[in-house]
Amino acid sequence: MNINNDVLITVVIPAFNEAESLPELLREINESLGQNNWNAVAIDDGSCDNTWNTITALANQYPLKGLRFGSNRGKAAALAAGFDHANGQFIATLDADLQDDPAELLPMIELMNKDGLDLVSGWKKVRNDPAGKRLPSKVFNRVVGLTTGIHLHDFNCGLKVYRSAAAKTLELYGEMHRYTPVLAFRNGFKVGEKPVNHRSRKHGHSKYGLARFFRGYTDLITVLFLGRYSYRPLHFFGGIGTLLSLTGFAINVYLSILWMSGESIGRRPLLLMGVFLMLAGFQFISMGLLGEMILRFNPRKPYTITSQTK
Repeated sequence: MNINNDVLITVVIPAFNEAESLPELLREINESLGQNNWNAVAIDDGSCDNTWNTITALANQYPLKGLRFGSNRGKAAALAAGFDHANGQFIATLDADLQDDPAELLPMIELMNKDGLDLVSGWKKVRNDPAGKRLPSKVFNRVVGLTTGIHLHDFNCGLKVYRSAAAKTLELYGEMHRYTPVLAFRNGFKVGEKPVNHRSRKHGHSKYGLARFFRGYTDLITVLFLGRYSYRPLHFFGGIGTLLSLTGFAINVYLSILWMSGESIGRRPLLLMGVFLMLAGFQFISMGLLGEMILRFNPRKPYTITSQTK
C-alpha cells in the first residue's frame, strides 16, 4: 500500500462475503482514479466465503491494504478500522456490492473543494432497490432529519467522501455508520450531499435484515443523547431527577396537610406515588453525579479541531 503523504484519496471498502464483487470493484476504482495518487483499504468483516483470499490476490495488483476481522463485527467497526489505516487527503467509503459507483468519487471531491465541505454524502436519488428497502429508508431519513436537525435525503448511502481530519474524529461502533454526517456536523465540520448513480446488485444478496431498523433506532437515541449530554450528564439526569423529586415532594406535602387535618392517608395510593417519585428522583440525580465523577477521573477533550495553521 502506498504510504507517502501525497495520497489524494484512500478508498475504504468494508466487505462481508463479497468475493465475487471485489475484483470488478477494484478494477472500476482503478479506472476512475488511475490518473490520481490513490490507495484502498479493504476490510474482511469475518466473511465465510473466499473474500480474504480475493483481497490478498488483489493486493498484488493494486495499491490495496487488506484487513481481516476474526469474526463479523459490523460495518461501523469495519469503517473505523479503515479510517485508522487510511492516509489520503480524502477518505472515501464504498460498499463492496458494486451498487456504489466509483466514478462518483472525483465529482464529489470537486464539490467539496468548490463549496468548502468536509463531508459529502451520496444521495441515491434513483434507487435500484426493492420497495421493501426504499420505504423504510425514507421513513428513517425523515426521522433522523427531524430529530437531529440535519436534513439529508439519504443517511444510509454507503458512498461518502470525507476530508481526512473529519473522518478521523469519528467514533464508530454499533450502527453508528448511519450517522456519520450527524457526528461530523456536531464535531464542527461542514456536511453536504450530492445525487449519485445507484446500481442494482450483481452478486449475492443483501446482508441487512429487519433487525437493522431496531438497532438503527436505538443508536439514534445514543447519538441524540451523547451529542447533547456526553460532557454534562448531570444536566440530563439531574433535570429529570429534580422534576420527579419536586413532584413527589408536592404530593407528600399535600398529603401531610390532609393528615394534620385529621384525614387518614395510610391506604391512599397517592402516598406510595409520592414516595416513589422522590426516591426515583434521587436515583436519577445520583446517576448524573456518578456520570460527572466518571468524566472527572476519565477526562476526554471536549472539543474537536477542524483545521489549524502550520
